[in-house]
Amino acid sequence: MKVLFATAELRPLVSAGGLGEAAAGLAAGLSELGLDVLTALPDYADYPLENEELVALEVPEWAAPASARIGTHPEAGPLALITVPGINRPNPYVDAEGKGWPDNEERFGAFSAAIASLSRVVKADVVHINDWHTALAPAFLAEGVPTVLTIHNLGHQGWAPPPWIHRLPRLRQEYTVGDSVNSLAGAIRVADRVVAVSPTYATEILQPEEGMGLDSELKARGTDLRGILNGIDTRAWDPANDAHTPPFDANNIDKKLDARSALLDHVGWEDNGDPLIVMVTRLVDQKGVDLAFEAARFLEGMRARMIVLGSGEQRLADWGTWLGETQPERFWFHNGYDAPLSHLLFAGGDILAMPSLFEPCGLAQMQAMAYGTVPVVTPVGGLVDTVIDADMNAEGNGFVATTMDQSGFVDALHRALRGVRHHGRRRSLQRRGMTRDWSWTEPAKQFRDLYTEIIEQTPATGQDL
Repeated sequence: MKVLFATAELRPLVSAGGLGEAAAGLAAGLSELGLDVLTALPDYADYPLENEELVALEVPEWAAPASARIGTHPEAGPLALITVPGINRPNPYVDAEGKGWPDNEERFGAFSAAIASLSRVVKADVVHINDWHTALAPAFLAEGVPTVLTIHNLGHQGWAPPPWIHRLPRLRQEYTVGDSVNSLAGAIRVADRVVAVSPTYATEILQPEEGMGLDSELKARGTDLRGILNGIDTRAWDPANDAHTPPFDANNIDKKLDARSALLDHVGWEDNGDPLIVMVTRLVDQKGVDLAFEAARFLEGMRARMIVLGSGEQRLADWGTWLGETQPERFWFHNGYDAPLSHLLFAGGDILAMPSLFEPCGLAQMQAMAYGTVPVVTPVGGLVDTVIDADMNAEGNGFVATTMDQSGFVDALHRALRGVRHHGRRRSLQRRGMTRDWSWTEPAKQFRDLYTEIIEQTPATGQDL
């Protein structure tokens, strides 16, 4: 089975958020199952390839010239790096001031047209598109080409002004919302299957509060909307074989204390025995950073310390810096993303704070549990599907706030602190998290079955556009 897997991000080449991690993990998982997967990615920075072949792509005049360099990347595997006008940028989405590129709809619209052309070149059996950046592709595909859309975050939809509708060779009505083009809405309407990145998120987005204006379109898909939980790269996130931390595993959890010592050394704290609450996050409202930072005023009373690694909104970065300056023995903040440090936080921490306001899937809670760090989360999206409250279930692996507010989150932190201070209970919590299979194996199998299902149900492919 030939799968053309189209994404705007792919770790390790480019990853602005969870999309890059998820795309890389699923593409690799599908390949391990024996599927012939070619990942299509914008050629933002002339990435190197081995055994490279240059292919010209037939696209509408407004999207030309378009081409693809097809080859193999030593880490990312088989790639088609697509060049269309304006796609080569230092950041996929924003300029140096953090403002969106004014031609983003042009750039990714052309990318979508190129994806459709590439699918004909490589004779793909199924085209898998991800989020709004690739969502216009079905409008350029021949009728009858099987398509799957994965929604990683419904909040970004790819709006384009009314004249854009005349650029689409077909499905114009499906891509129209009001008098404008909504790329994601159109793909939701026309893709053979729509997949949300966790089962709970798949139900949440059917409600007006979480549907971001597209709940009606999603409800209309019925059973064609599925929820498949993301995995994590268990080779990159393996405490027994991690170059960034002292090694340990589920059979030797006491060695996790070495990682704690390394983390304390990095922060510059003496070990006073207090539990370490860690947080690795984007500094944005979605991640509930306000709830975590507000909870910092209780650290003294809770006899706990908090270490935060994050980048994003200046308001939150300033707040984190201020907390570190006013509570230097209780709160430590690193402004920016540091991959090795993120591994050290998960390895050396006792508790992960993840108070998201909404969370399609979430990766940090799974990464933390793989390292024996107990998650404290809010009851949303993929957090519900991965974290089982240990006070509500004897097989629990973490703690879930009962309400989406400050008191609910602080209560969950208190319960977690009681849990990790009890040696036997802490070990049980850690082992449950560390021994669960967080890999992409099972999600990849579900996608393989989904591809097979739609290929068998799809009539013969029509003529090229």
